[in-house]
Amino acid sequence: MKVPTRSVPLKGVRGMIADKMVESLQTAAQLTHHGSADAGALLAEKARLAGAGTKASVEDLLMLAVVRALKKHPEINARVEGRVVQIFDSIDLSIAIALPGNVLVAPAIDGAGEMDVAALRAARQDLATRAKANKLSVSEMTGGTFCVSNLGLTRVEHFTPILNAPQIGLLGIGRLTDRAVRNDAGAVELRPFVGLSLTFDHRAIDGAPAADVLTTICEEIEGIGS
Repeated sequence: MKVPTRSVPLKGVRGMIADKMVESLQTAAQLTHHGSADAGALLAEKARLAGAGTKASVEDLLMLAVVRALKKHPEINARVEGRVVQIFDSIDLSIAIALPGNVLVAPAIDGAGEMDVAALRAARQDLATRAKANKLSVSEMTGGTFCVSNLGLTRVEHFTPILNAPQIGLLGIGRLTDRAVRNDAGAVELRPFVGLSLTFDHRAIDGAPAADVLTTICEEIEGIGS
């Protein structure tokens, strides 16, 4: 029998996270669609904003693309409560935030659908700051309607995120990679693509409509500066 170097009990905050992950998988019919979007327009918009004096990260612009897509697909901006799918007009976007000590939280930006990229950035940074100081409210921690989890700074391109139950949709964002594509002139060129993974609750939304959601998110990313 192997002797472990050390043992880490699943208790406290880590234990609560573990229980929530298991509960999410046990109570929702989870499926993940994977796709990719050309990030050329997104990077160009980031540079344009910087030139105009507005700071925006790739994550900020992706959040903007997500909320624009959710406005076109309100059926996934929803939660399952008991056996009822509750669909919301307000887009309260949960953002997964990794904290020291192997802790993960996903507080929500209330009213994200009404914000421009600068406001989304400020709200995201505020949540991250208060999360590190353990100053998030219960409503922020539990009131989201859709979630985004960003692993774009790692080597992960696609993954299968677990839903932030009772929400029925979560977009996982992977790293940007260069891909050889043929342009309109017929020549091959390298283009930046971002990996996207949409996990959804199949009880509340079927595979084809979920695929439409992911397609719209890709289209919003590819046309973000237009």
